[in-house]
Amino acid sequence: MFHGFPPCLLYKPRSLLTTFLSTKAENPIPYIIKKCIALLQLCASSKFKLRQIHAFSIRHCVPVNDPEMGKHLIYSVVSLSGPMSYAYNIFSQIENPNIFTWNTMIRGYAESENPRRAVQLYREMQVSSIEPDTHTYPFLLKAVSKSMNVREGEMIHSVTIRCGYESLIFVQNSLVHVYAACGDTESAHKTFVLMTERDLVAWNSVINGFALNGRPNEALTLFREMSLENVKPDGFTMVSLLSASAELGALELGRRFHVYMLKVGLRENLHATNALLDFYAKCGSIREAQKVFDEMEERNVVSYTSLIVGLAVNGFGEEALELFKELQRQGLVPSEITFVGVLYACSHCGMIDEGFRNFKRMQDEYGIVPKIEHYGCMVDLLGRAGLVKQAYQFIQDMPLQPNAVIWRTLLGACTIHGHLALAETARSHLLQLEPKHSGDYVLLSNLYAAEQRWSDVQMLRKTMLNDGVRKTPGYSLVELGNRVYEFTMGDRSHPQSQDIYALLDEMTRLLKLEGYVPHIEKVLKDIEEEEKEQALFYHSEKVAIAFMLINTTAGTPIRVIKNLRVCADCHMAIKLISKVYGREIIIRDNSRFHHFRDGSCSCRDYW
Repeated sequence: MFHGFPPCLLYKPRSLLTTFLSTKAENPIPYIIKKCIALLQLCASSKFKLRQIHAFSIRHCVPVNDPEMGKHLIYSVVSLSGPMSYAYNIFSQIENPNIFTWNTMIRGYAESENPRRAVQLYREMQVSSIEPDTHTYPFLLKAVSKSMNVREGEMIHSVTIRCGYESLIFVQNSLVHVYAACGDTESAHKTFVLMTERDLVAWNSVINGFALNGRPNEALTLFREMSLENVKPDGFTMVSLLSASAELGALELGRRFHVYMLKVGLRENLHATNALLDFYAKCGSIREAQKVFDEMEERNVVSYTSLIVGLAVNGFGEEALELFKELQRQGLVPSEITFVGVLYACSHCGMIDEGFRNFKRMQDEYGIVPKIEHYGCMVDLLGRAGLVKQAYQFIQDMPLQPNAVIWRTLLGACTIHGHLALAETARSHLLQLEPKHSGDYVLLSNLYAAEQRWSDVQMLRKTMLNDGVRKTPGYSLVELGNRVYEFTMGDRSHPQSQDIYALLDEMTRLLKLEGYVPHIEKVLKDIEEEEKEQALFYHSEKVAIAFMLINTTAGTPIRVIKNLRVCADCHMAIKLISKVYGREIIIRDNSRFHHFRDGSCSCRDYW
């Protein structure tokens, strides 16, 4: 087992290395190579020992181009996640490296921060007339999935077909993973369907591909098929399913996955539990998220970050900042995503000084170089507080080139606080970066409408038509009886439409008795006030709420997912609906959560 090594060498290879290897004088080079290789296999946990053995072999005249010694050195470097520059330096000196050595190098680059180099090495291998084997392609495809190059994946896919390797399950699994990771869910699913044998890895890859690429319904459908084939899910499956449920806002469905995790013991899986925590936070059930967090036996920085971000977007900024302090007390190092959550909390709670303090601490104490997301939070922090000119100056002083999101954040702030000149400046930058983004037209139209500049509103509409830009239609999703229902503005496609609109009319009457006055000034039409009021009250979230009031028992919370920002009129109306009908109403728009209860909102009208 230990090649006849003295027991003491197994415990003190550093101190006894030279003594032991120098005991054979007869034909020393092959003997030294053999013993160095044996030591490399024994000392597989230390990069320092690896270099020491390498140095010893050089001192004792082992040829630098020896393929056997080089093969084992490279394998040890890659296994220890050592620097690939070191591995390549050895590799470049080997005469005629075999396929094992090429594969090891490709694997090393695939697992490194420079996965594209694996593809380049594969091409060099082809030029050297080395035939790939069954192990080459899984490593190569792993590199492609990390570099997100779907065209490269397609090329390698065609090569595997020509070589006859496409039928191998581990090659097929790698192909499914590549397509899914690159966002080509159709190709991932097609490859998956053609597989004659599907293991859990294949199911997980295709389910995760759909979940991460905005197709949660397909992910859940595949899970049902997986259950019918008696394939048992694991922690990776749960992460994908919880992500899909969060995307849909399907709280009850995610709760069933939670029960399943408890049943099979997956609550001990940190990745799955973090996904569960994130799911509850993204569904607006922040107290359930906190409960999951409190019950975790092990927590990492991802656990803290998920809850910090969850608290921030649900309007509990002070609690988010308290949790951030606890993270620091636990000795955990916050990540750049953690600081996005912290700055977001400051922004949505109007804590300007606290936001700038944390922005500075991120750099000074933790050495995190701010990314565009952090600068975006700071622009939002100033813009929400009405400090629009300061926000514009902050953008001017940024060391990074501001992207469309930055300018759109400024445009949104200008719309809310009525700064037309700066709004047009922001719009001019957006026309260069993303000229056909419909939301920018809507924001500027809102501002023109507020100023009663209807001719400018009409001009913008004509420009949209001429440029082929279509306004993103607003929709709202609600979950009822294991189904997700979608409603659009003025939607009458539902079988209960007559009852829904009768309730909307009654709702309008009751809210006006409570002092509700429709915000008609931002309805982008120069029409009669009565028509404007009707247009406002048929917004998709109000239609969805009416549907849920009809179909759920008194006191049941109502949860709505909306793809656009909640307008000022809907925000005011839903506060009063929560009071009049005695319901807690949770709205998730494209920016944050609003928890309406007893006539007030968790955002404190600051959103």
